[in-house]
Amino acid sequence: LVGSGWKEYKANGTVCGIPLPAGLQEASKLPAPIFTPSSKADVGDHDENITLEKCAQLLGADLADKVAKVSLRLYQEAAEYALTRGIIIADTKFEFGLDAAGELYLIDEVLTPDSSRFWPADQYVVGKNPPSFDKQYVRDWLESSGWNKTPPAPVLPADVAAKTSEKYREAYTKLTGKQLVV
Repeated sequence: LVGSGWKEYKANGTVCGIPLPAGLQEASKLPAPIFTPSSKADVGDHDENITLEKCAQLLGADLADKVAKVSLRLYQEAAEYALTRGIIIADTKFEFGLDAAGELYLIDEVLTPDSSRFWPADQYVVGKNPPSFDKQYVRDWLESSGWNKTPPAPVLPADVAAKTSEKYREAYTKLTGKQLVV
């Protein structure tokens, strides 16, 4: 429970309108994974979290249910595997599309440091946002830079880009057991 979900939980006790138990702390593991849909934003804007009801209105109840079930199954299988490799997948984003025949497809990147929060399992402590192997390092730098979130973003210093690349390679190595050669 981190990021925008943590902010919503602190304010309302919910994430994407889904009620959660009282007393959770930052970085708490949820009792069970939840499906938190969002709508695609215009270029440069953040995707907007929506409720399950809004998702069903936009997609139709059957398709929304299918997307939710596929998302949760993909997440659970990936999270179980990652944990055997010493990584907690705190959350992730999946994007789906339909072909001309209405067949559902998983599209875009999947389970990368750009679309997921990867935490080292050996450093996880409830109540504290742990270090990560993902783009959080860039987010933290942007937050500390004083940028007002109005495009264009400031140019990343070379050391921030290098450290981010190092974190991504470390995640790859932990998850695959192989060194990434670039």
